[in-house]
Amino acid sequence: MKKAKDMLNEIKSLLGVELSEEQEIVLAKLNLENGTVLESEDFNAGSEVFILTEDESVALPVGEYKLEDGRILEVAEEGVIAEIKAEKEEEESEEEKPEEKEEMGYATKEELGEVISMVEEIKGMIEKMGDYKDKEEEKMSEEIEELKEELSQAAAEPLAHSPEKETETKFNLYSQNRPTNTTDLVLQRIANIKRK
Repeated sequence: MKKAKDMLNEIKSLLGVELSEEQEIVLAKLNLENGTVLESEDFNAGSEVFILTEDESVALPVGEYKLEDGRILEVAEEGVIAEIKAEKEEEESEEEKPEEKEEMGYATKEELGEVISMVEEIKGMIEKMGDYKDKEEEKMSEEIEELKEELSQAAAEPLAHSPEKETETKFNLYSQNRPTNTTDLVLQRIANIKRK
């Protein structure tokens, strides 16, 4: 098969029409730190930038993205590059942050004394909880012993069976006073035949 451009050129030559050559737009591609491929005409401020997927190109959402080379791509409006920061600016901002933090110093004797007293209080609370737990366990074991004694006494007493002499069964007989009909007569006749 012929390529599409070759076919177009043949059609142009047959018709005698010469169209101005179309400029191919070559898009630059860059990778993010996580491997996502970005596409733009040129990666400058104000250029449109897209995420390249298998099916289509999607506008890059607002945010800051770290490129593979360490630069930071900042998007202020969806799909439009605000600026690309160099790696040095990020390092400078990181260097400034530790200076703002207070340096850790050594604890004084007074502070250590406070910590020790707090630890002692916590130990006392834990011991009280342990004592409470021991008391609860003693109460539970006493209750269990009492229940065991009651069960052993109940088991020691013999059980006497006292059945009643005769149990009377009660039947609910419905419609005994109604007049007999043909069905009743047939059923009585069948019952008599079976008894004989």
